[in-house]
Amino acid sequence: MRRGLVVMMGALAMVSAVSNAQAQGRGQAPACTTVACDVQGDWGRNYALLIGEAEAMPQDKFGFKPTPPQQSFGERLMHVAGIDVKLLSTLGGKTPTPNVNVQATSKADIVAALRQVSDYGSAVLKEFNDQQLSERVTSLPFMGPTASRLRIVYFSMTHSQDIYGQLAVYLRLSGITPPASNRP
Repeated sequence: MRRGLVVMMGALAMVSAVSNAQAQGRGQAPACTTVACDVQGDWGRNYALLIGEAEAMPQDKFGFKPTPPQQSFGERLMHVAGIDVKLLSTLGGKTPTPNVNVQATSKADIVAALRQVSDYGSAVLKEFNDQQLSERVTSLPFMGPTASRLRIVYFSMTHSQDIYGQLAVYLRLSGITPPASNRP
């Protein structure tokens, strides 16, 4: 239990530091006074990065795989969308769970799915205050019998950022600079 808390706090600090540095670098640091506001801002920045990657890759490269056993660029993005819908649906929000086509392959459909999941996450997160984010709920089995809503959300975002890093390599192998690295 203690190790899990330490890991979660480390992940939270990492995501927060990266998100805040990226936001401040663009003059977009949110003026938050609550954890709930911080989480909502981090969620939005997290999805802005993923959508930026999707938009940067040409349609004809969405099937690109660095090696045959790996998932394609588009499949990796849809993996994130599918996992995030599953994780967010365990938070106990009232916002209806979207019906996302995790088999989408076209750039337009994948970007639309990412926007749909981003909007869903934003709506769900607005339902919870700081105290409610710390409450424990039943989530997916790999997270244990229960987890705090905050842990579930930050697991989702650290997972997304892991995939963002993988997809940055896909972009670079395709001769494209990832959006977060493409600064004036």
